[in-house]
Amino acid sequence: MTDFRDPFDAIKDHPFDDALSQRYLVYALSTITARSLPDLRDGLKPVHRRLLWAMRLLRMEPAGASPDVLVANPARNTTSYKKCARVVGDVIGKYHPHGDTSVYDAMVRLAQDFSLRTPLVDGQGNFGNIDGDNAAAMRYTEARLTQAAADLMAGLDEGTVDFRPTYNGEDEEPEVFPGLFPNLLANGASGIAVGMATSIPPHNVAELIDAASLLIDNPDAEHADLMQIVRGPDFPTGGVLVDNAAIISEAYATGRGSFRTRARWHKEDGGRGTWVAVVTQIPFQVQKSKLIEQIAALINDKKLPILADVRDESDAEIRIVIEPRARTVDPDVLMDSLFRLTDLENRFPLNLNVLDATRTPRVLGLKTVLVEWLRHQIDVLVRRARHRLDKITARMELLDGYIIAYLNLDRVIEIIRTEDEPKLVMMEEFQLTDRQAEAILNMRLRSLRKLEEMELRREHAELLKERDDLIKLVESPTRQRTRLKKDLADLRKRYSPDSDFGKRRTLVEEAGPAREIPLEAMIEREPITVILSERGWIRAMSGHRDLAAADTLKFKEGDGPKIAFHAQTTDKLLLATSSGRIFTLGADKLPGGRGFGDPVRSLVDMDDQGEIVTLFPASMGGELLLAASDGRGFVAAVADVIAETRKGKQVVNVRAGARLAIVRKIGAEADSVAVVGENRKLLVFPLVEMPRMARGQGVQMQRYRDGGLSDAVTFRMSDGLSWTMGGGSGRTRTEADMTPWRVARGAAGRMPPVGFPRDNRF
Repeated sequence: MTDFRDPFDAIKDHPFDDALSQRYLVYALSTITARSLPDLRDGLKPVHRRLLWAMRLLRMEPAGASPDVLVANPARNTTSYKKCARVVGDVIGKYHPHGDTSVYDAMVRLAQDFSLRTPLVDGQGNFGNIDGDNAAAMRYTEARLTQAAADLMAGLDEGTVDFRPTYNGEDEEPEVFPGLFPNLLANGASGIAVGMATSIPPHNVAELIDAASLLIDNPDAEHADLMQIVRGPDFPTGGVLVDNAAIISEAYATGRGSFRTRARWHKEDGGRGTWVAVVTQIPFQVQKSKLIEQIAALINDKKLPILADVRDESDAEIRIVIEPRARTVDPDVLMDSLFRLTDLENRFPLNLNVLDATRTPRVLGLKTVLVEWLRHQIDVLVRRARHRLDKITARMELLDGYIIAYLNLDRVIEIIRTEDEPKLVMMEEFQLTDRQAEAILNMRLRSLRKLEEMELRREHAELLKERDDLIKLVESPTRQRTRLKKDLADLRKRYSPDSDFGKRRTLVEEAGPAREIPLEAMIEREPITVILSERGWIRAMSGHRDLAAADTLKFKEGDGPKIAFHAQTTDKLLLATSSGRIFTLGADKLPGGRGFGDPVRSLVDMDDQGEIVTLFPASMGGELLLAASDGRGFVAAVADVIAETRKGKQVVNVRAGARLAIVRKIGAEADSVAVVGENRKLLVFPLVEMPRMARGQGVQMQRYRDGGLSDAVTFRMSDGLSWTMGGGSGRTRTEADMTPWRVARGAAGRMPPVGFPRDNRF
């Protein structure tokens, strides 16, 4: 009878949050311990370790690899490249059940000399470039291991590390690599797990070996002693490390921090005073193409006026040519501006979060990382020695049997020829072990010529001496440290700082933060004469022209001069409108003096913003007296009214029916305000009674029954009030005693002194 079961009988009730948290915890632990964080001992993540292991089994060792790293069966050891697709196939089929794209991407990174300080894969074909271009498909590229990878895997066949079954149980893979190459710090790592991440920059191998040797000699060495050797990261793309020594030391002491790096550049003279800046090294993990796009955007957006052009003249070496706007530009000012605005300067984070020998994630300092790594290497050294001891013991057992067979060769041959069970007879007659008797029986006849007593005893003595040395090594921690230091010294010769490959690439040179360069420093300072017409057309003529001759210039029919003044190309001009909005113009961006200029409305967005009240150069650090036609006003700092956009700033909130009428600079020594109304009443009051504001309506300066404000000005009371007389004389009159008109702010005032201008303008 068929058993029909309700599938809902197998459903169990669990709280949703418990079920979700348990499953997410499993995922998080898997991500942390088996995907994203590197192992402290070999500096590899599982995917990288499996890639290198698969390449080793495919006999893809480098040319000239030392014999101890080669797989047994030397006849199959070759130095030829093999297709990357073959490697990726083996990895995902045997060891790493994930997508082929991610595995190939990991392999590509191991081959990029701009990503790894010491590449572990020697690629042949297109493996991408520093511009950010992708590698060719895996079916086109070929690869083999590098010497560094061979150094990292040296000793795998000598019982130095444990092996574990692969995911399907059909093969084995090493849990960690035993080699002496300090890959964790030499090549660095980066990764994002769940709730934690790691970011380790690459370092100079010789410096790491020297620091490790110091800890072997003096395990109690201070952190400061290590920092005298490990000067900081050594990026594959070079650059300049510009942080001070204290910041670098603190980052390595705690395992957390960041390093500020800059591109390396120099100035090249082009003759006749011209020059260009040439960038030869860029910060780590910055794509050159994106960097050039950033610099080009500054030129297109006119955000860096002193920059004229950028060219990429790179071939095998990086060469980015930066051309200034003029020969008078300061090279340091130009480069400081680029450091601020582009990735020519960036920060690389340090987060030394790694898995220790117990697979526990920990954030460690430099000394702790080196100490733990040395402890692993001591363990590898002892395990290798014990493995060799086992081999020697097994070989010496056979040699003892061969010597007995040599001394009794005729009897051995007779036993083999006559006895039905020669093995048992030999074991009983000559006191042989089963393994010795089996080895004698398995010998070929041609091997009999090798059975010379002296040769056998010589090999036996050599093995005996080697065994004694290994026993002393295993039992003596001092000998272990001495041997490890010697092995490190031999490894250092391969990565010597005197060689092109081993020398430090990143220059350590302290520098302050990139300065924020003011606009005036970016623009070539030249005198100009600014002319604004009645209809709002503006132009800038080179040089300081005679302002009285402005009437002789050409204007459109029905137009004429309204405002003319002298300025510099580095000035900012303030344009005030009757609606109370103030716009900012760059004097260097004004149209030239040829023709009629351009409408000022095309330079700023002042549509429906009222009529132009005034235009004048801003004096940074100064103050302005702002007043509306209804007699309300306030004092504003120039810095508060300068706008950064075309839309300007709404500074004066004029009331309905009123308009902004007065925008006057306040003299440095001014202490009083004089106000005259359309009713020809004059009022003087102290300047301190005017509020300082960045925006608003202000306060009532003068009270009117009818009409409004005509003019206002600031002056120093001790000097009196001066005004220009009418007529052609141009004479100025001064009223020294202003006491009769000095009252509180907001009063109506009284008639002005005799001779005050009839147009009610100061």
